Amino acid sequence: MQASDLFELLRDGRPRTRAELAESTGLARSTVAARVDQLMALGLVAPSGGTSTGGRPPSLFSMNPHARVVAGVDVGATHVSLVVADLAGTVLAEAGESLEVAQGPEVVLAWVTRTVRDLLAAHDLRPGDLAAVGIGLPGPVEHSTGRPTNPPIMPGWDRYDVPARVQQDLDVPVLIDNDVNIMALGERQVAFPTTSDLVFVKVATGIGAGIISGGELQRGAQGTAGDLGHVRVARADDVPCRCGNTGCLEAVAAGPALADALRAAGVDARTSQDVVDLARAGDVTAHQVVRQAGRDLGDVLATLVNLINPSVLVIGGRLAGAGESLLAGIREVVYQRSLPLATEHLQVVASVAGDHAAVRGAVALAVAHVLSPEQIELGVRRLAEARTS
Repeated sequence: MQASDLFELLRDGRPRTRAELAESTGLARSTVAARVDQLMALGLVAPSGGTSTGGRPPSLFSMNPHARVVAGVDVGATHVSLVVADLAGTVLAEAGESLEVAQGPEVVLAWVTRTVRDLLAAHDLRPGDLAAVGIGLPGPVEHSTGRPTNPPIMPGWDRYDVPARVQQDLDVPVLIDNDVNIMALGERQVAFPTTSDLVFVKVATGIGAGIISGGELQRGAQGTAGDLGHVRVARADDVPCRCGNTGCLEAVAAGPALADALRAAGVDARTSQDVVDLARAGDVTAHQVVRQAGRDLGDVLATLVNLINPSVLVIGGRLAGAGESLLAGIREVVYQRSLPLATEHLQVVASVAGDHAAVRGAVALAVAHVLSPEQIELGVRRLAEARTS
């Protein structure tokens, strides 16, 4: 058993003695003591106070969330949100800016790195305290390289080396993913920390899903897993989509499509937010349009539920703000079309994390890297090399 394996036992924050760790792992106390010493040298584990029951109190150890900090960044179409958090995901500082992603990567990422440095300094943190940066982008991302790939609303970003640009100013690992994957991670962290199978569906200008299965985010071979917006919907056979095909879910259930449907019915709606505002104000036509969008979504999500068998289906994004009409339409079809066993304990709920899902997910992405077994063992090896050099 390596130091990283022992760390996993302590990661829940509950203090344990060396004897308890030895009993849990079956390792000799001397081996446990050596592993604990390694983790303490890395700063990831620290002594913890305990209550004595008489005699010499046992030495207790637990994860040290204050060992380092990470930055989480949500780059949206018209905004950037940023937080600095500890290794438990607790937010220590935050900032935001109205910034068009169309201004390009140099402008946006310069603001990101400058703001990270400013927040660190404002909270008496050194640049060396930063362990990693997680960033969510509003477009397809090749996860292995962190490069956006043909992002439709991000001119100047295609194949741009985002990690390398950030690392010019911040010498730490930089993790990049698309916004809906980041939202799935954030939603789980905020509202469903013990859930291993969760699907987050973002319904806004486009439609996509972040899929967590078996506790792991599923990106697919090229990082495009969860692109629900271009799944064919039977009733939309003749409806053209911006992708060049016809019959796509996005063409009938995304925000622009609903605004078009309302205008065709004589209701003044230009944007996704107009649709949401009308629905929340009780406009009957808006409710009907949103409910039908929910049914169309449910038609696609029923297949996903049968294939993936999640325990939680979370609906987020701008159109989730329309209220129960969207959820009701989704539930109506999902519970009708999915297998009874798949829906027996299925929750179909609106996002709890809301606007904070993406930035919290970016934090979770960065923390997962810092506390991964590979990074911990790399730290242990470097310690050993430093002691022998």
